[in-house]
Amino acid sequence: MSDSIYFIGGSKGGVGKSMVAMALLHYLKEIGREVVLIDTDTSNPDVSKIYEQIVPTELLNLDEVDGWMQLVNLCVQNKDKIVVVNTAARNNLGAAAYGENLNGSLPELDRKLVTLWVINRQKDSLLLLQDFMRAIPNGLVHVIRNGYFGDERKFETFNASKIRKDVEGAGGKSVTFPDLADRVADLLYTGRASLEHGLKEFDLGERSELRRWVGATKTMFSQVVE
Repeated sequence: MSDSIYFIGGSKGGVGKSMVAMALLHYLKEIGREVVLIDTDTSNPDVSKIYEQIVPTELLNLDEVDGWMQLVNLCVQNKDKIVVVNTAARNNLGAAAYGENLNGSLPELDRKLVTLWVINRQKDSLLLLQDFMRAIPNGLVHVIRNGYFGDERKFETFNASKIRKDVEGAGGKSVTFPDLADRVADLLYTGRASLEHGLKEFDLGERSELRRWVGATKTMFSQVVE
């Protein structure tokens, strides 16, 4: 089987998809994997702008059927690479309308689709995940609790939910993405700096916090990345 497709979802703004995407790209490069980034946040493609000098990058619009066809074709063209798809906040609409293009192509692609669904503590994150799983059922889903919104215990709505039982019953995992100090996160975002840049160029205090966080993300990704 070819390398997996990692689909970073959440379908709402502000849950932390971009930071998860950046951390995943860094992790994959650190463990020596070849990767291509497909950024579908066409209105604010921060991840592709930050990482276009580090990994091959494509920008697609998954609001339209052409974008989904291009996504499938790019998976064929990059069959020797892991494909990381960073999605836009509005992605569920496109997935519901055209997601079958990817879902139905997985057997021919000979790839596993792994969705990393990033949530905050609000119920709508879970409802959107249910919609996504109905639209694209032929894949494995892991739920990423973003630690920016509190530790694992504070995600009470998700922790006690049926959707968690469904995800874990299908082989998925529920993991927690570590929080990063606001000062360092702001340096990354406002400076459009990659993690690689920050680990070399930030001041020592900020570098030490970034190293700690990168180590914690490595531990998390080791549970959900093959």
